[in-house]
Amino acid sequence: MSTTTESVKYKANDFKSAAEPRWCPGCEDYAILKAVQTAMAQIGRPKNEHAVVSGIGCSSRFPYYMGTYGFHTIHGRPLPIATGLKISNPELAVWIVTGDGDGISIGGNHLMHALRRNTDMNILLFDNRIYGLTKGQYSPTSEKGKINKTAPYGTIEEPADPASLAVECGASFVAQISATYVKELVAVLVEAYNHKGTSFVHIYQNCYIYNNGAFDGFTERNIRDDNNIKVEHGKPLIFGEKANKGLVMGYGKFDIVEFDPENVPDNVVIYDETDLTLIRMVADMKFPEFPVPMGIIKRINQPTFDDRIHEQIESAKTKFKPDLSRLISSGDTWEVK
Repeated sequence: MSTTTESVKYKANDFKSAAEPRWCPGCEDYAILKAVQTAMAQIGRPKNEHAVVSGIGCSSRFPYYMGTYGFHTIHGRPLPIATGLKISNPELAVWIVTGDGDGISIGGNHLMHALRRNTDMNILLFDNRIYGLTKGQYSPTSEKGKINKTAPYGTIEEPADPASLAVECGASFVAQISATYVKELVAVLVEAYNHKGTSFVHIYQNCYIYNNGAFDGFTERNIRDDNNIKVEHGKPLIFGEKANKGLVMGYGKFDIVEFDPENVPDNVVIYDETDLTLIRMVADMKFPEFPVPMGIIKRINQPTFDDRIHEQIESAKTKFKPDLSRLISSGDTWEVK
């Protein structure tokens, strides 16, 4: 909630800094930057009530290009710093910008604990399935068999799946979207902000230099309707250019059925973003066997870490009287001679 008393209408440009964004020509980080600024304008809070925290990587240049408060931290460590920031200043809207390497590799431990704690902040994970800033090494999300500088014969590891990882770590809000869906990305970011707790937004983002075309199979405009599925609470799981395909419950997984768009079968699954069984099934769908889910996958209400820690502090204040001499001599003491 804003601390301002005036109602002001903002524009995306109000959240720009004076620094000129510098990414490779055509990089989709530009689109994400614009989407974040547009979302902040729609949220309606002034720039001094937002803070953007990043780690290391191409995406982590973000704070320089935002007119908000910002902190460019160290590799894999934006989350503990952002958590401390939110706890010390609860009124700030805290946004964390990280990547598949920064967030899942060196920062994977911090990501796991940030998601389970449920501090009221927003994590944006840009996933291009490669280390871009350090020139093309494979990352935790790189496709199995990917040939690159650190895997000249192809990677032998199964890739991590950010959305599934977030679900299994207990995140209270999980969304997935491509940077090519700018309008939808803005809407997801606004919903992430409105969620009370840690929101995790996995963003597919193409790297034209070191991993170009990694997502073409489901993001190219002429085929994406057949290879993506829009996930919406209370809506049937339907996809396809003609909206003539859907998901029905099979034996332990979804089955894909085709039908007349004017006559949707009753057994097509209606999505529930609070149903843990459906959430896991959707998050675990792998392309090309299944379409890639886009939208809000999970949204549940649960207590936040920052609220609980402030409640604990207030409770402690009522139990202890300020007595410095008693505090110094309490507990285990030693006499040094």
